[in-house]
Amino acid sequence: MKRILVVAFMCILAVGCGQNAPKESESDMTNPVIENIMARRSVRHYTDQAVPREVLQQIAECGVNAPNAMNHQKWEVRIIDNEEYFVGLTNVMKGKSPFPVGDDDPKFRNVLRNATAAIAVACPDDETGMSLINVGLLCENVCLAAKSLGLGSVVMAGPVMMMNNIPEARPFLDKLNFSEGYKLRIIVGLGYPDEDPEAKPRDLGKIQFVE
Repeated sequence: MKRILVVAFMCILAVGCGQNAPKESESDMTNPVIENIMARRSVRHYTDQAVPREVLQQIAECGVNAPNAMNHQKWEVRIIDNEEYFVGLTNVMKGKSPFPVGDDDPKFRNVLRNATAAIAVACPDDETGMSLINVGLLCENVCLAAKSLGLGSVVMAGPVMMMNNIPEARPFLDKLNFSEGYKLRIIVGLGYPDEDPEAKPRDLGKIQFVE
């Protein structure tokens, strides 16, 4: 009986190892994950087509499935798809922003690069800086998920700076209803792209093996 149990255990172990065995490597552009990563661009022109809320929810859920320190999940995510919100924030930034707002874009609609939706992410300050790293990982998931679903994305800091520092923009920050101690860190604009930008060159010399 003992011998039978040992043999059965070895069979189960072999099957399990087989399931986890590495597959043959695929060329870059035949691997769908790598293809998605290499094809994603920052999109700054969008159509006026609304993104369904179930799609935005799915993208946000991909975001919060990012790696994060000790799985503390010290982030809060807000999905914005209210056109009135975008218009109001745009009106504030037009009068206060040190950056040109819509001056060079004949199709200008709002300060989120005309995106029809956005995901805003907040986290608390911490001495290690891990909370900011976690937010970065979350946003990368958001951008890649958006690309895989046929959407464009653009990561923006300008609106964040305005909302955190300009009193007139405070109502728009308050409307996000972040918990006490959480600070808005990044906004990712989302929408159906109205452009197909070329990839900018990457300096592969930044990559080195440690011998």
